[in-house]
Amino acid sequence: MDDSTPAAPPSRRVTSIGVYVCTHRRNGPLRRLLDSLADAAARVQPGVEVAVVVIDDNPDGRAKDVVDAFDAGPFLRGLHYRYSGAQNISKARNLGLESAMELADWVAMTDDDEVASPQWLAALAEMAERPGVDAVTGPVELRYPPGTPRWFTEQPFDDILVADPQPDGSRVDVCSTGNSMLRASFLRDHPDIRFRSDLGTLGGEDMVFYRTAVAAGLDARFASAALCWCEQPPERTTYRWIARSCWWMGNTEYVTSIETGEAGRARLALRGGKKLLIAVLRPGRRLAARQDPQWRFAGASVARALGTLVGVVGVKVEHK
Repeated sequence: MDDSTPAAPPSRRVTSIGVYVCTHRRNGPLRRLLDSLADAAARVQPGVEVAVVVIDDNPDGRAKDVVDAFDAGPFLRGLHYRYSGAQNISKARNLGLESAMELADWVAMTDDDEVASPQWLAALAEMAERPGVDAVTGPVELRYPPGTPRWFTEQPFDDILVADPQPDGSRVDVCSTGNSMLRASFLRDHPDIRFRSDLGTLGGEDMVFYRTAVAAGLDARFASAALCWCEQPPERTTYRWIARSCWWMGNTEYVTSIETGEAGRARLALRGGKKLLIAVLRPGRRLAARQDPQWRFAGASVARALGTLVGVVGVKVEHK
């Protein structure tokens, strides 16, 4: 054989996926998620073998009972339990990465309060097989329980709480840790790119992780069909909860922008001030157009803008 003959390119086919999920105080939702992962695995196996790893971040290890009671049969590469107990989401996520990459060629991640659609893994795998793709993310839609106040679903809170969907196949610079998958070989080639433990109680560790990875050459794409639902419990349908969440999200926007170099303090001060002005003026503009002023949404938007502005003066809001 002529030594000058170029080697054939490696196969792009996805043959194995290790899904990890970090859990904390959510045994009931965790059972529901595992059921949905079993359905999603059935759509791709045996062609794509699936492993699932549960990272227990409860100090009392309560999630072990859920894993022990669950039938691991639907997952050809097994259902695995790992104990973290640090109550630091970054440490739990890093344990998930290391555990899943030992079990499969691709590492997928979702959250314990979500439900994977039946086509979730199939859609991730299909996009991952496109030339050059190293990571895939998909949409996360919120689902509300019966009895949710009408104002909660009629006002556009989803515009604040979840990321906007992108065109199918488009390149993105941030993936959702509640719905994404990346190549295990990328993680092995970049052992320094992991979730930062100093952000594990503040939040923003997900955006910093993925933006750092993209800056290092990760090619991440959006797969419209790779859908997960985030099941909202009743306690997340109160105005107090959403106002507090927006306050924290605004502060996290400041933290992640500074940590990734996306923007400096002065620029973020201007951005926060502009958002505050828009939020304050919005009800009046809607009233002038004879529309519902949506006072609650305006208040939540004010909270988010203020969260960014207090970050400018050094305040860091912990995630609760």
